[in-house]
Amino acid sequence: MIVATDHGSVRVNTPAKVIGDKQTTANLRYKHGRNLNYEPKDVLAFRDPREAGLPVPNVNSSFIFAKGDLYLCYPNNYNHFCQLLPQYFSAWRHKFGGDDRAGDTNDE
Repeated sequence: MIVATDHGSVRVNTPAKVIGDKQTTANLRYKHGRNLNYEPKDVLAFRDPREAGLPVPNVNSSFIFAKGDLYLCYPNNYNHFCQLLPQYFSAWRHKFGGDDRAGDTNDE
């Protein structure tokens, strides 16, 4: 069983490399497309989206979801995101409050 929500957040800290074609989605926490290459320990993968009740955009589409505090990025921008995201989250925490815990919303 997979339970998903559009509420809350997870603070991502660790990059994971993904290789895909130009039609692969750009999301940092999940990707779908054809011919996705990834490290199996980093993701929850569905080669047949119907197994998870997901839409099937193309015949060979698969979905991957980052595990834990991982975020997915391509090798061509890997170093850029490794440097950029920690700066972004640091600025975000400064502006909106919170601490280093994942999902902290600072509403006590």
